Amino acid sequence: MEEYVTKDGKRLRMGFTTGSCAAAAAKAAVWMLFTGKARNEISLTTPKGIVLTLPVLDIRMEEGRVSCAIQKDSGDDPDVTGGAWIYASVSRREDREIVIDGGIGVGRVTKRGLDQPVGAAAINSVPRKMIRENVDEVRALLDESCGVDVVISVPTGEELAKKTFNPRLGIVGGISILGTTGIVEPMSEQALVDTIRVELRQKRANGAENVLLTPGNYGAEFIRGSLGIDPQTAVQTSNFIGDALDICKELGFCSALLIGHVGKLVKLGGGMMNTHSKYGDCRMEILAAQAGAVGFTPRCVSEMLECVTCDDAIRLMREEDDAKCALALDRLTGRISFHLAHRGGEALHTEAIYFSKEYGILGETAGARDLLQKILEG
Repeated sequence: MEEYVTKDGKRLRMGFTTGSCAAAAAKAAVWMLFTGKARNEISLTTPKGIVLTLPVLDIRMEEGRVSCAIQKDSGDDPDVTGGAWIYASVSRREDREIVIDGGIGVGRVTKRGLDQPVGAAAINSVPRKMIRENVDEVRALLDESCGVDVVISVPTGEELAKKTFNPRLGIVGGISILGTTGIVEPMSEQALVDTIRVELRQKRANGAENVLLTPGNYGAEFIRGSLGIDPQTAVQTSNFIGDALDICKELGFCSALLIGHVGKLVKLGGGMMNTHSKYGDCRMEILAAQAGAVGFTPRCVSEMLECVTCDDAIRLMREEDDAKCALALDRLTGRISFHLAHRGGEALHTEAIYFSKEYGILGETAGARDLLQKILEG
């Protein structure tokens, strides 16, 4: 593809999804099935309106069956499926149905709450729609009325899936065939938010009313090591804490408990609900403000503002006055609680626990322990 987007001042090349690959491969294979002629290039229009013209690879024409592949191009996005060959194998049916299934390297759904039901191939709704529409387009063009069996496969899919969220989501045996627009936009924040939504929707579909959230690996390690809880219990939100809370409300969760490193959660004390550093880094300002409010000396506050890590700022407070340090962290906990409650509103009860690797648990909101117990009890 030679379509570009600009992110953070960089010009990045767009790519196309596994869903577009599957639809293009199916379209090419059906055309060859009906005409008996090889086709080395195929075009399709993505849901985003961008027309793709793609090389058709590894064509195999047998009696009553045709298969071919399209190679996935992720553009400048660091997608683990970039370069994978997505195959479609097609054959005629006696009825007029278009039946879509997954073959080798396409995962199977084993848990509720995903885009497809348990037992189905992990080929999401939009790619399925794209496959049907493109097969129908060929049938209409060639005046064919028979049905078609379409099997999508990815020879490297099982190995690639180990680098994705699929094992965590209960999709076994391979990757998912995905894409809502047909196009990959590099470094898409929306893709990350969509992943969070999938995990939360799955938990809700399995009956969960209360959910454990953590920003990332530090939180997951702490949950395992200090609380003795399986990290799989938690949904990782990355920097998108506000979006995760919004999704929790949308899906009808009753409450959410956030457990995270102070380096992330301190930003919530200033109302930052996306904690990525590109949106701001107010960690030291927030900690120093709380220190000043409880009476730490100007010298200590000034030194805190020069710190690089939260642990270092906390060390300065502990060295000057351990009791006041506890008061400052209590104030921080109160501000975190305030901003979480504001984002959750009346619909979603929120609690939080934050920690550091050096000092362990630093603060927890009033109902955090009770909510944690409720989550563990299911």
